[in-house]
This record gives sequence, structure tokens and C-alpha cells, in this order.
Amino acid sequence: MKLRSLILWIVISIVLTACGDKEADKKKLVSDQPIAIDKTIEKDIEQAEETVSDSKEEEIEVAPLPQTLSELAALPPGHTEYVGILKPEEQKQMDELTKDLPDISGEPTQQQLDAYYNELLAIFQQDFQGPEELIAKLKFQSIGSPDIDDPRKQFKENLNVLVLLDASGSMRADLGGQTQMDAAKKAITNFMKGLPKDANVGLRIYGHKGTGSNSDKELSCSSSELVYPLAPYDQSTFQSSLDKTQPAGWTPIQLALNEAQKDLAPFKGDANTNIVYLVSDGISTCDDDPVGAAKSLYNSDITPIVNVIGFNIDHEGQKQLKEVAKATEGTYQDVQNAESLQKELDQATEIAKKWADWKKDKSTMLEWDRLKNWQAIFGYDTDEYRKRLDEGQQVGFALQYLYQNRKLMSRESHDYLRQKNGDYHNWIEAEYTKLKKELHEMNDKKIDEAIQALEKKYIENAPE
Repeated sequence: MKLRSLILWIVISIVLTACGDKEADKKKLVSDQPIAIDKTIEKDIEQAEETVSDSKEEEIEVAPLPQTLSELAALPPGHTEYVGILKPEEQKQMDELTKDLPDISGEPTQQQLDAYYNELLAIFQQDFQGPEELIAKLKFQSIGSPDIDDPRKQFKENLNVLVLLDASGSMRADLGGQTQMDAAKKAITNFMKGLPKDANVGLRIYGHKGTGSNSDKELSCSSSELVYPLAPYDQSTFQSSLDKTQPAGWTPIQLALNEAQKDLAPFKGDANTNIVYLVSDGISTCDDDPVGAAKSLYNSDITPIVNVIGFNIDHEGQKQLKEVAKATEGTYQDVQNAESLQKELDQATEIAKKWADWKKDKSTMLEWDRLKNWQAIFGYDTDEYRKRLDEGQQVGFALQYLYQNRKLMSRESHDYLRQKNGDYHNWIEAEYTKLKKELHEMNDKKIDEAIQALEKKYIENAPE
């Protein structure tokens, strides 16, 4: 082996240098003179060879790409905004985003290329939604449907809508001309105005006392107030209560949910349709158990429908709030501004209008439900298609730039990665297309049957 010859040559040189003197340096070595090598050195040589051999055989562990839409949705999003490669400022941004990727201009193995693709994909990972979010939305829209069997989803004589609004200090964050709190106030006011006059509305705030400092944590984590008790909407009273709300301290979500259960205690589920909206811009920061509180609320005789809205929230915060929504079989939606928050609250406005019509003649049209479901499916498919397209293009642009402009990979590596990118995003498109087809087919069945079939396939059998 070349390595063995090299090491032997180095050892011989050391031995000759150490043992020779000035006169011996002038003499020539006899070519057939045997050289004695110490056994310890021989052992060191063998160990060095084994180390090199082991490092060559060691394979890189590459995480597999998602195998289901649920696994796809679980991936944390990366840089989701478009980045071009033609303008100097765009190239500078691309350089910054890809600065930690290794140079693969040599001869990388397939494992190294697959690992490289995973790293590149993570940079531009889109925030995909799995089937669970859409199924939860379809379940919410099915409230009051004439063929629904779940008592929780059946209309009752009274409708109560309670909003739990995060008033922690982070709600001061600027959204470009207005704070998150101001945006939330605007959307909630419009939402309340649009509800039927016969409906009761309520507003509870939490985290509105103290500051974000550790010294105020106990005070802030014990702060929650029902600023507008459940009653028909009165604009001046409601607006006065809302205007007093200012962002302040920590985020006690468990406390808000526990207090909401007390607020709704007089409104039992057998005679009331109860809807709760939890709005938060982050995870609970009070060392509490929001998921446990959500389960307690959901399993009470109030039988509420609990929906969760994450307002301009990071991926870690989304995970906790999604667990809260999951515990209550409610919807979770991430919104970024007042307009998207308003759009999400309008879902409840539609249900409330449907309830008002039901009160008039105790019947609703099944076709209305199917139309709303069709719209939800169409919107879901459109959003996910755009994400797939954007992600695939961004990875493709990055590969082109790193190959042509930066010379950080060979033509062979570029072609392999480009093919992998195409195959992966074709798989995503095929999965969503299959899901859309199944959803439309089930939309023609009874609402209850369709939702149960979807849950069995996409939720009950989903990997933990």
C-alpha cells in the first residue's frame, strides 16, 4: 500500500538521521543491507492503516425525505420568501443563505450528495400543511349540518363565542405601521360586529399585568381578566373594554383556558353551542400545562369547540399551539397580519350566520355545507401547490447558482441533485393531488361519514 511505503520511508529517514554522524552522512546506503524496524513502530503503522481504512468505509447517515404529508408538514420552515440569482443583491443573499453548505466540487459519494440535498432543502423548506389541519377545518364547518351525528357539532338554541386574547409584552411587535395588538384589536372588533345579534360574545385577556422581567413573572402569570362578559354585542361597551387592553408581561395560556372554563360554566353544552378562540403570538411562558387545560375544557359539560390562532408565531410556538388544538379537535391556523386574522375569524362568522338561519326554520341546506367544503378544499390545494412550486424552484435556482456561478459542484453532482429535487417535488404534487381527489369524492357522502373516513386514514394511522 502507498501509505505503508510512505510510513516506512519516514521511519527509515528518522532512524538514519538519529544514528548517523557527519562522516556517515557522506556514505551511501548499501541497497541490499537489511533494516531492522522496531516492533512497536510496526504496530503503529498497522493501526494507522486500519484507521484510514475505517474512515473510508464509514458511511454518512442521511435522514430519509418525508414519506407522508404529515411528515412533510412536521418539517420546520426555512427561508420561505423568493430569492433570485440574477441581481448582485440577490446573489449576495443567496451566498448568505448557502454559506454553510460544503464544497462538493470533488468527487462526493451518493451519501454525501443526499446529505447535501437535505441541507439545501432545509434552507428553503416551505411551511406545508398536512391533512390534519384541513380535516379539522372541515369538521368545524360541519357544525349545524343536518346529517351530523355528533352532539357537540349540532346547533343549540344559544350561541356563545368567547375570544381569549394574548396581551403579553411580545404583542407590541411591529407589523409595519401597527403593533400586533392593534392588528388583533381591529380584527376582533370587526369579528364581533359581524356576529348575529342573538349571539353572546365575550373577551378575556391574559398576560396583561406586570412586565416581561423575571421579577414580574409571578404577577403576570397570574393575570387574566374577562373584560367583556358573555352577552350580546354592545359596540361602545366592548370597544371601551378593548381599548384599555395593552400588551405587558408573560403568556399564561393554561390560566386563560382554565378561566374560560369558568366563564362558560353556566352555558352547558346540551342547550348551547359554545365556540372558543385562543389567540396567541407564542408559546406559554409560565411553566404551565396548556394542553392539559385544553383537554379539561374540551371534556367538560360545556362541550366547546376550541380553535387556536397563532399570530405571527415561530415554528416552536406553532408546535405547542397545534397540540392545544389537537387536544380539543379544533382548528389551528397561523396568521401574519390583521387581514389574515380577520379571514380566520370570519370562519366563525359564517357558522354564526348559519346558526341564525337555523334558528329561523330549524333546517339548513346540505348543499351549503358541500359548497363550503369544496371552497376549503380548493383553497387548501391552491396554497400547498404554491408552496411545492416555490420550494422546488428555489432549490433549483440555488443549485444552478452554486454550480455555474460559484463552481462548488461538478456537472455530475449538479445533475444528480437536480434530478433528486424534481423527483421529490413531483412526489409532493402527486400526494396532494391524490388527497384532493379523495376529499372531493368524500364531499359527496354524508358529512359525518366523510370526516370519519378521513380521520381513520390520515390521523389514526399517522406516525407519532
